[in-house]
Amino acid sequence: MPKTDLAFWSATELLRGYATGTVSPVEATQAALARIEALNGTLNAFCLIDAEGALAAARESEARWAKRTPNGLVDGVPTSIKDLSPTRGWPTMRGSKAVDPKGPWEIDAPFVARLREHGAVFLGKTTTPEFGWKGVTDNALTGITRNPWDPSKTPGGSSGGAAVAAATGMGALHQGSDGGGSIRMPAGYTGVYGIKPTFGKVPAYPLSPFGTVAHIGPLTRTVADSALMLAVMGEPDARDWYALPDDGSDPRRAVTASVKGWRIAYCPVLGNADVHPEIAAMVKAAAQAFVELGATVEEIEAPIADSHETFRKHWFTGAANLFTAFNAEQKKLIDPGLQQIAAEGAAFTLLEYLAAVKEREAMGTAMSLFHETYDVLLTPTLPIPAFEAGHEVPPGSGLTRWTEWTPFSYPFNLTQQPAASIPCGRTSDGLPAGLQIVATKGRDDKVLTASAAYETVRPVELPKI
Repeated sequence: MPKTDLAFWSATELLRGYATGTVSPVEATQAALARIEALNGTLNAFCLIDAEGALAAARESEARWAKRTPNGLVDGVPTSIKDLSPTRGWPTMRGSKAVDPKGPWEIDAPFVARLREHGAVFLGKTTTPEFGWKGVTDNALTGITRNPWDPSKTPGGSSGGAAVAAATGMGALHQGSDGGGSIRMPAGYTGVYGIKPTFGKVPAYPLSPFGTVAHIGPLTRTVADSALMLAVMGEPDARDWYALPDDGSDPRRAVTASVKGWRIAYCPVLGNADVHPEIAAMVKAAAQAFVELGATVEEIEAPIADSHETFRKHWFTGAANLFTAFNAEQKKLIDPGLQQIAAEGAAFTLLEYLAAVKEREAMGTAMSLFHETYDVLLTPTLPIPAFEAGHEVPPGSGLTRWTEWTPFSYPFNLTQQPAASIPCGRTSDGLPAGLQIVATKGRDDKVLTASAAYETVRPVELPKI
């Protein structure tokens, strides 16, 4: 790529450039910071920018590369952290006025520590709705985050800031989290790649108050960059009791494999989804592309029953759990919508919650059996295009909660399966649509392989901003 486009170089391209001396970490960091300075005032992707710290880290990386002694797999790559994840020396406000900015801020989350050890250049923290509670990105502390394809629209959430940063060249690697679609939904709405790994693949600490539906993963402009980031973020950390044992696998190997001979299921509808006709057509065409890649694709009906109520009982009780950490005065400062779902969650009885756990177990078993036949499942990422920013649900839709317009994402948080969103086209209004790719629990490599194969026939297109 031309050096003038350095902000849009992938991490893998940057690392090759560092190794050959074509470009330097300082140049790459300056390019990312220039994009942040130019666009963040409009798009609000970052809630904290540490230009001085980033340039200092880039200079240290540049010195290591000059000696041919890089620290690790991502040494010198401009990187962001979502503002839900503890990062040593930076406030982690979680988009909330209820959090004391004085800290202390003394620890790194496991994946932050791994990225730091591997030499990543941290640019700052990306915006999130308060405590990541909803599928759009706005909060009373840092304002509304906007979609780079149309700033009047939402980028989705809760990793909206990370997705916007990825789409606009504000760094190459971006960490997100996903409790009900919070990586995949903003990836779908901003036209970038995002993968939610199998639960436990990326260690987390402290654990999410929303429990075992919450995953950690990357948002990037290429599949290979997400695989690279996962190779770092997935390294072990003893603080996460739920973390899976290190199996020695390397996600980077998956992106060069083939889908030839695979059996793929395409499901156009899950739950009560009413899919926008343009999105339905684009996802159907994306499924057909896998035939051209050598796979067999079968259109199927939904492999699991509607799980909206099951997810509500998990997510809303998680919100109630979150509220136990705050006193009465702090609670008054919290987003009214989050207050409402916390109250609903607190009203569920223990037996109602345990019944939802049993429903979740049945879903997981059903999907494990399903994947004995099919390598991956394809669905839309989202049923509707991006809508007006600053709203939890599309204005005039009659919906009340974000869970009502996201039927394709949260089922696979309940089942803890790996799932990704990859761009599959744009609507007549120019807004991106996403294809969701799901594999059985533990087979993140299949999601990456299918994603990389599809990327060869439809490379990511970025907004002209």
